[in-house]
Amino acid sequence: MPTRTVEDYIKKLYVEQQRASPGELVALGRLATVMDVVPGTVTTMVRTLADAGLVRYEPRIGVSLSEAGEKLALHVLRRHRLVELFLTEVLKFDWAEVHEEAEELEHAISEKLLERMDAFLGRPTVDPHGDPIPSAAGLIEPRQILPLAQCATGTRVRIARVDNQDPAFLHYINETSLRPGTTLTILSTSEVAGAVMVQKSDGSTVALGTTVAAVIWVTPSD
Repeated sequence: MPTRTVEDYIKKLYVEQQRASPGELVALGRLATVMDVVPGTVTTMVRTLADAGLVRYEPRIGVSLSEAGEKLALHVLRRHRLVELFLTEVLKFDWAEVHEEAEELEHAISEKLLERMDAFLGRPTVDPHGDPIPSAAGLIEPRQILPLAQCATGTRVRIARVDNQDPAFLHYINETSLRPGTTLTILSTSEVAGAVMVQKSDGSTVALGTTVAAVIWVTPSD
C-alpha cells in the first residue's frame, strides 16, 4: 500500500501536470516548491517513484506520471474531493477550511466508507470548489471551461471552478459572491490595467485583477 508521502507526491504531480502544456514534463524545482521541500529531497523521492513504476523521470529535464501513477493520483484526488464535499454539505464546514482537513483524512478513509459517502452525496462530479471528482473507475466527466481572464467582453458565463485553495482567497471569493454557480457578464477586460470588470446577475459589478481572473474558471451560460 502506498505511503502517505508517496500519495502526496503523486497527487501534487498530477495537479501540476494538469496546469502544464500537453506532454510537458514537470520540472523538479517546481515539484520541490509545491511540496515545500529542498530539491535534493525531491530528486531522491522521484527516483524512488520511478523505481516503483509510478513516474517517468528524465534527469535535468523533469518528471511525469506513468499510467500506474496517474491511476493512483486519481484515486487519491477522489478521496480528497469527496471528503471536502462531505465536510461542507453534511457537516457544514466552511469551504475555506476543508482542504486542510481533507489532506489528513484522504489517507485514512476506507474504501467502504468512501463508497457510502459517494452514494449519500448522489455520485457528485465536482467538489465545493468546482474541482472534478474522479469516479470509482478513475474517470473524470469532461467539461468545457476556461479562465475568466480569457473571456471576451460581452460574454455571459457561469463560474465552474475556483482553482486556488488558499483560505484568504476563498474568503475573498465568498465576500464578493463569486462561488461556483454564479452567473457573470464580462463588461470589459484590460491587459494594460490588468483588470477584468464583471457584472453579476443582481446588477452589481466587481473589478478583478487578472491574476484572480486567471484562477476563476467558467463555462458559457445561456
